[in-house]
Amino acid sequence: MINIPGQLAIRTINGRNGEFNVGKLSTSIGEFVIKDALLDQHIEGKYRGDFAITEIRPSYYTTGGRLVVEIRAKLDSMTLDDVDNLSDEEAERLSGNEVDPLDEVPAIQQPTAAPAAPPKSPQKPKPLRPAATGDDAPFGMDPPAPAKQAATLDTDADAELFGTVWPLGEIVKLDTTVDRKRLRQQCVRLGALGYELDFKKQVWTRKACPLHVGAKAGVNQSLDDDYERRTAARSATTTCSTHQAISAMAVSAAAIGVALSTN
Repeated sequence: MINIPGQLAIRTINGRNGEFNVGKLSTSIGEFVIKDALLDQHIEGKYRGDFAITEIRPSYYTTGGRLVVEIRAKLDSMTLDDVDNLSDEEAERLSGNEVDPLDEVPAIQQPTAAPAAPPKSPQKPKPLRPAATGDDAPFGMDPPAPAKQAATLDTDADAELFGTVWPLGEIVKLDTTVDRKRLRQQCVRLGALGYELDFKKQVWTRKACPLHVGAKAGVNQSLDDDYERRTAARSATTTCSTHQAISAMAVSAAAIGVALSTN
């Protein structure tokens, strides 16, 4: 394995399996095609950093009746420093006609005959058990709310999708060695749940919800307004008490003056 600085240009292409990324790594020892699964986490752009290369080899596959040969490098990991937009020339060099790695067919792959499976006796489908309603729910139990059922289904689906990464925390680091299609689904789901990729740390972090930020700001504003009202009321009360004290002193002084003049 070698660790070498370089620049990685990543382009996002929309294929029949959804969006996927392909890359071209430019280094001091040459230029290589990168089609590793870890690219699928990133957005389109050119990244500068250090790249750990485990293998450099010629690769070829067939597509559309033609043979494609390219020099690929396999990445173990990468440490990225910054990212910039692709220029038109760089985007053109990464052809939009690239084949999704999920669809690549090796050029020398020989079809192998699969052993014939013994015939299976048809099985009767099991009858589906209807969901409990208000009439047939167990005695003493309320029927499950639809919203709660939907939330439970989403949670179960997420737990199955993320596997050992579940439950998700504020910071999520995906395992890029899992099935590539599954990794893409995880990235899409994280985006839907409000996470974004920190490309420098190679982790997903949860974004602050604008509603929560707005609510917090509203609470702070309410506290400030309440404080101002209390301060104004306290000042008014103090001023009123001072005026009353001065008036009482004036009345007392007047009474003392009248008494002295009488004597």
